[in-house]
Amino acid sequence: MYKINNQIDSEILCKSIVEGMQENKAKDIVVLDLREIHSAVTDFFVICSGESSTQVDGINSTVVRHTRKELKERPWHVEGKGNSEWVLLDYVNVVAHIFYKDARGFFDLEGLWADAKRTNIPNLD
Repeated sequence: MYKINNQIDSEILCKSIVEGMQENKAKDIVVLDLREIHSAVTDFFVICSGESSTQVDGINSTVVRHTRKELKERPWHVEGKGNSEWVLLDYVNVVAHIFYKDARGFFDLEGLWADAKRTNIPNLD
């Protein structure tokens, strides 16, 4: 595990978040690499969708559990757990966005950050 100033490398953290999402069958996972964008406040966005509010909650829990187990990392801040439309897990250098499928299109983070390098992660079925 590679650490810089006692922080996990953002690429390793990003990979662990994707694994946590896949563990709970998140759909349409996208990784946006924001490191080349001057105005970005983080290195990566990891975005996914859940088919129900229950699945959104489950993905959230699985990501937190997976990153804690694998990397000893916890989110610095969590938003949106109450309504399960959009849960944000802020790990500082990586921010995970877990959307209920209908809310994702409305907020269109991929469109807002269209200048970012985009990696689509295949769905696991």
